[in-house]
Amino acid sequence: MISMMRSSAVSLALGYVALGITALVLFAAPLWYAWQVTIQEGRAEILQADAQRLTDIFHREGAAGLKAFIDARVGMQIAGERILLLTDASMHPLAGNLSMWPSTVPARPGNYTIQVEVGNQGAQPALVHVAMVGSHNLLVGRYNTIFAPLQTRFWYGLTAAIAVLSIAGLLVGLITRRALMSRIHSIRQTVSAIMHGDLKHRLPTHLNNDELNTLTRTINGMLEQIELLVHGVRNVSNSIAHDLRTPLAELRSRLEELALIRPPPEQTYAEIDGAVADVDRVIRIFDALLRLAEIDAGMRRSGFVALDVADIAANAVEFYAPAAELKNIDLAFRSNGPASISGDPVLLAQALSNLIDNALKYAPVNGAIEVAVFKRSDGTAEVSVSDDGPGIAESEKSKVVERFYRGDASRGTPGVGLGLSLVQAVAKLHGSALALSDRKPGLRAAMTLALDAASAAALATPPQETETGNVIVSATLTSS
Repeated sequence: MISMMRSSAVSLALGYVALGITALVLFAAPLWYAWQVTIQEGRAEILQADAQRLTDIFHREGAAGLKAFIDARVGMQIAGERILLLTDASMHPLAGNLSMWPSTVPARPGNYTIQVEVGNQGAQPALVHVAMVGSHNLLVGRYNTIFAPLQTRFWYGLTAAIAVLSIAGLLVGLITRRALMSRIHSIRQTVSAIMHGDLKHRLPTHLNNDELNTLTRTINGMLEQIELLVHGVRNVSNSIAHDLRTPLAELRSRLEELALIRPPPEQTYAEIDGAVADVDRVIRIFDALLRLAEIDAGMRRSGFVALDVADIAANAVEFYAPAAELKNIDLAFRSNGPASISGDPVLLAQALSNLIDNALKYAPVNGAIEVAVFKRSDGTAEVSVSDDGPGIAESEKSKVVERFYRGDASRGTPGVGLGLSLVQAVAKLHGSALALSDRKPGLRAAMTLALDAASAAALATPPQETETGNVIVSATLTSS
């Protein structure tokens, strides 16, 4: 019973019952006041009319005629219906149903409420009206108890309404609690299954669109996102373990071989260089993961400054020009002028570096790579890297941006599968997304960045297309 009373549904129902009772009492209070005022004023008017009628009789027939009329009226009326009393100037009773003038009523005209002894009924409240009839005093009154049954029925009705409201509210609370407990029980079972590792469980939904069903759909959406995140963490953990195992195993093998065979210094230094390369590979993996973590947390937004993305792209092209020459690849840069945006120059340079590096990996000998930055009329700048390599299958385009994912075409190439993941994270940080499209042959990767006000206004000037050749710059950009 105590747990039932602590139920939120019952508590809410009781709260509504209390609110209903308060509203009922507030509604009844002015009715009761209006009732009292109306009855009192009506009774006073009736008494004044009775007194005026008796006064008219006195003026027509004198004191003897009025005395005879009052005696006749007292003789024929129902006991306890009316109070009549006529006295002379010395307050001596002449006619009526009172033996003496009430001590609590002054002998001057007006309305008074007094207690009058009525036979064996004891003292009863009454409203009396006093009038002067010549030198005589006239008292006309009616007992208040005539309206007592109506007042009693009013209070009984109010009490019954409160009782019905309380019982109905309690029943509604219990029914609501039962329905809620049924829904909560199913939620508890689902949550218990999820806590035990079954992430595929979902809360049951209904066809109606009540508040609980809306909340259930929201929680199911959250559970789906949690499942994706948990699977993502598992996949990332597995991928990290797999990608770290190879360089660490190679590093251990090199060191173990050095410890066993003790080769000459020249071979030893060569093996040490290989060990350093393995360690660098591990460090690059962790650096890429740390950068992704910072981007996901939004920590890199503090590094946003005004920059020219066209200039960053040109520098990236110049940096990769020697690598393009070694494969006899035509690496070109095209732009229609400076494109000023607000962003992180280091991250944007890293993203462009990754895109160009991927294009160099897959572009064929004597192929072509184009890096372009074009301002558009909608106030944005499109940054793209295009190649004429094998491209990416349509089924893999949504997967290549996942961390540590490596498609079939990339099995024999160096890397750990974090390059495009980093580009996608950088694009998202700058309010964009990485869009991959086919060139047939080849692949085009593009990001759309918002221009600042000055660059957007400069779109009115005629565009001038420029090209950058293979010039080396003194910048160091790394790719994962």
